[in-house]
Amino acid sequence: MKKILIFYASYGGGHLSAAKSIFNCFKENYEDVEVQMIDCVKYINKVLDKISVTAYQEMARKAPWAWGKVYRSSGKGALSKISSTSNKMMSHKLNHLLQEWKPDIIINTHPFASQMCSYLKKKHKISSILATVMTDYAPHNQWLVGSDYMDYYFVAHEGMKHALIEQGIPPEKVYATGIPLSNRFLQHYNKQEIADSFGLDLSKKIILFFGGGEMGLGKEKTVAVLDALAQNFEDIQIIAISGKNQKMKRAFEEIVSENHKTKDIHILEYTDKVPELMSIATLVITKPGGLTTTESLVSGLPIVIINPLPGQEVENAEFLEKQNVAIWIQKEDNPKTVLTSLLQHPEKLQEMKKNAKLLAKKYSTYDICKTLLGPSKHLESNRKNENLSE
Repeated sequence: MKKILIFYASYGGGHLSAAKSIFNCFKENYEDVEVQMIDCVKYINKVLDKISVTAYQEMARKAPWAWGKVYRSSGKGALSKISSTSNKMMSHKLNHLLQEWKPDIIINTHPFASQMCSYLKKKHKISSILATVMTDYAPHNQWLVGSDYMDYYFVAHEGMKHALIEQGIPPEKVYATGIPLSNRFLQHYNKQEIADSFGLDLSKKIILFFGGGEMGLGKEKTVAVLDALAQNFEDIQIIAISGKNQKMKRAFEEIVSENHKTKDIHILEYTDKVPELMSIATLVITKPGGLTTTESLVSGLPIVIINPLPGQEVENAEFLEKQNVAIWIQKEDNPKTVLTSLLQHPEKLQEMKKNAKLLAKKYSTYDICKTLLGPSKHLESNRKNENLSE
């Protein structure tokens, strides 16, 4: 029986989501496999986890420019060395778990875990196969610390693969599989039933608007974008997700009330129907986190980018614009002008949709699992049927 350990950390939802997707793929499609999923920082020290996660969230929310500086500095120089050294120190606690469980394969969806495991392998504490899954659309040097002892790198696209090779990673270690995502995005849905359940009309454009974000960033710009949509476009419907930010929700409700848009703008604090909604959407408006970006691309949706967090999300935004799958409403932009350039030009929407499908990696999760453990007959059959139905 193969034993697989998946490490993640709670700095943003993408690392956890990637870990869950891989975990579920192994559990549902492979026999004779034992899989565990563990928050590496929480395992080492719950207090450290709480303090560091809170610090990350507060910095990102209240001083995003500072987080951007930390992100850039952590790739090289003194801050990079501090980060690597602290991970070496923390790896000793992680080693207790590894010696007890003795996994055959360790999969890391966060660079902290990747660094700790590569250090332990360097010191001959472990002999496990090590795999790193990058969860954004641009590489960062923190992922590459200890690369000599890493057996696999799974990245979002071919450009990232080439970037890693240029930095000295052997080509045979790097796989452009895409970022892992839930198999719910591969399912076929009854679009009319979904539209009816949300009170939507399929003859109109449907916009999925992620307005809250994980940390409620950029409220002023987010509200301005929704207001521009409400005031200037009649042939659209919007599912606006406000998240946990109650101030954002109230601002959304005021826009709906002032513009008499109760039939066209539906506000939700939360939904677990994102795959279903993306299956009927015309486009997505969102922060460019790795997870939502991946889900949008696999769903073939153009992306309107708002409020990217300095650092990895800005790099994601730049990549997506360059690939012509997204437009970015920047701080100085007039939302109405940018939205008009897209919503009133169906040929532009169609071109972006086509590019999104070309860039998407629909089978990312399975391709990672297959690379590590070989093919699954069940999934190979499903994949063949999926291709035949398209």
